[in-house]
Order: sequence, then structure tokens, then C-alpha cells
Amino acid sequence: MIITLTANPALDKTIELGEPLAPGAVQRAVASHVQAAGKGVNVSRAIAAAGGATLAVLPGASTDPLITALAHDQLAHRNLPIAEALRTNTTLTEPDGTTTKINEPGPALDAQQLAELGELVAEAATGASWLVMAGSLPPGVPAGFYAQLTATLRAALGSKCPKIAVDTSGAPLLELFAHGQQHIPDLVKPNAEELAQLAGGYSEAALEGSIELAASCAQQLLDRGAGAVLATLGAQGALLVTKTGAWHGTHTPITPRSTVGAGDSSLAGYLLADAAGASAPERLRNAVAYGAAATQLPGSTIPTESDLTAGAVTVSELTSTQGTES
Repeated sequence: MIITLTANPALDKTIELGEPLAPGAVQRAVASHVQAAGKGVNVSRAIAAAGGATLAVLPGASTDPLITALAHDQLAHRNLPIAEALRTNTTLTEPDGTTTKINEPGPALDAQQLAELGELVAEAATGASWLVMAGSLPPGVPAGFYAQLTATLRAALGSKCPKIAVDTSGAPLLELFAHGQQHIPDLVKPNAEELAQLAGGYSEAALEGSIELAASCAQQLLDRGAGAVLATLGAQGALLVTKTGAWHGTHTPITPRSTVGAGDSSLAGYLLADAAGASAPERLRNAVAYGAAATQLPGSTIPTESDLTAGAVTVSELTSTQGTES
């Protein structure tokens, strides 16, 4: 069982444009899509589509359109009832794959609601194989929420605590490494921008331009206590660095349609392969295949196994992740 926590879920509305975005002009959409989403929800959706066991945990009233959409889609979930409406995120996609996202802040959660959400996660995650904490935090929630919940679950659940993966950005990402070992997840899933933020001193372009540099930055996170790093690098594929080695995976060139949910799909692909007992290179291969498939689908559509082209993925082992200079 793979549990996901989405603290700040959203209805994803994607509008496909037939021409490049023209700010200030009136344009007509060629298509639009709405789906209950949020990074953790997207991961659960991909796992469920592959036949895996998953449960999405999130706040939201049972009558909220997002929660009713999950019920309609028959995606297993447990929701913490709150009075406020959940947010809607809007994405504009252009014919060349350029994506513009406008994300609403979402409803605030108070200390009592956060405690109850943590209890819901603990109950659901007991004995699971993985717990994924993903996405932004609602307004007012302390930046260290994911880090503190990781430590709390490990202390409370002991041997029944699942492995923990975190996919977030900004201050919540930095907070993962601001405390002790118990606060650091087993798997961190940054993109190039987030990896640069964690490593410090590098740009997103620099990491996407040098796999060796990106691997060195990922190795820094292992040296600081992370169990593994799965870094998605856009058109440059993805990178997996563990305590036993480092690998780079790339897909043959594709025509992008929407990048929304691609990173979430990559993480789901990795976890599905892990659940099947795959080796590290094969886990990376599946992650890249899922991410590439998502990029070729409209809106926040999550790929199924029939969308994958794993044979188009090349995985290469890196000889060293140490000592790379800028």
C-alpha cells in the first residue's frame, strides 16, 4: 500500500490554446480539462491506474467538488472535513508545450486541523510500504510541517512506519534538512530548480546542462542524510542517486503537450517499480517512462501503463558523484 498526503489539493483546470499565449488579447481555447488533483493525488491516481494499492489523504469537505470528483473517479481516499472550499489551479498550455500555471493559495488550516490531519495520516500509513508527502502547504501552515510529521511518524509508528518520500519546494523543502536525521525522508524528489535551491550556488540551467554537476548536488543531499534522490531534469530526463550508485535516464525526443503532473507521474513510476522489486536502474527507467508519457498527454491527465514507452528510455550508470566543480 502506498499512502499519499496532499495538504493543499486543487481542482486542476487546464486550458489548451491553439496559438501562443498573447497577454492582453482575447483568445479562444481549443479544449479544456478539469480534474481533482494536487501532487499527492496525482501520484495516487497513477498508482491506482496501474493496479497498485493506494490511498490519498487530504483535507476537504465531503461535498467539496474536488472530493466528490475523487469519489466519482473511484480513487480511494480519506478526507479531513473542513469548512472552507478547496482551491482551483489554472494552467494554460501552448502548442509547443509551453505551460503557464496560476495557482490559488488554498484554504488555511489551523493547528487543530493540522493535528487531526497528522493523525489521519498516521492511521492510514501504519504498515504501508511508502508514504508520499507532496505539494505546497496551505497558508499559515509552518514550513517545517513535512519535516516534523516525518519525525513524529517515525517515533510513533516505529517498525510499522513506511518509507517516506517528499516532493515539495521552497521553504518546506529546505526545512527537511534543517533539523535532525529523523526529519529527513527516505526519498527526496526535486526538479532541477529545487535541487539547485537545496545545493546552493547553482542555477537550474547549470544543473540541466551538466548531469555530473546535478549528480554531485544530489550526492550532497545523501551526505546530509537523505536515503535517495530522484531528480527530474526536464528534457534532460531524470537522475537517481542512492547509497549504492548513481544513474541517469533519458527518453527519446518527444513532442510535449503539457508538463502538468509530469513530476508526479515520474514519482509514481518509481514507486510502482520499487513495489515490484525492481533494481535502481529499472526504477529510474520506469520513472522516466511515466514522466515522458505524462508530458505527451493533455492537461493533468495521468498516464496508464498503455501510454508508456519504456523501450525508449536509456539508463546510464554514472561513475562518480563526488568532487564535481562548478
